[in-house]
Amino acid sequence: MTRAAEVVRAATLAGVTIAAAESLTGGSVTDALVGVPGASACLRGGVVAYATEVKQTVLGVDAALLGRHGAVHPDVAAQMAAGVRRVLGADFGVATTGVAGPDPQDGCRPGTVHVAVCGPTRTVVRSAEGTGHVAGDRAAVRRWARDAALLLLLDEVRAAAAEGLRP
Repeated sequence: MTRAAEVVRAATLAGVTIAAAESLTGGSVTDALVGVPGASACLRGGVVAYATEVKQTVLGVDAALLGRHGAVHPDVAAQMAAGVRRVLGADFGVATTGVAGPDPQDGCRPGTVHVAVCGPTRTVVRSAEGTGHVAGDRAAVRRWARDAALLLLLDEVRAAAAEGLRP
């Protein structure tokens, strides 16, 4: 079973909905979920907020935060997850932001990745392991971010289900 299939299964069993806000992954998290038969039972939709302005105007990421740190920051990922949760009316929002390369962005080198999940009771952010950077080319960084986002989402949906969360 794929990680996306595990997410769909866990969310469906828990009776919760999910939505994705994606920057560097460009829709691959949502695409992975949509590829699972039965995803319509839990997936509300996704927003590809590639441009910094879209993060602010559509998802409600704080302009001052973006001005201070740019779009590649753990707090930006957290606010993107909260924003997509609110905008699409989901129980859980998952978000990705980072630098796939080849050039640095906002003072961050390629391979910097932040993923976040915002649920009914908490928001959790994870960055690339170790140094905060993922090795590999642009495609490898994007795959890592997609997989990390799905794993974090799965962990948070399962934790909520274990705690007896019901929407």
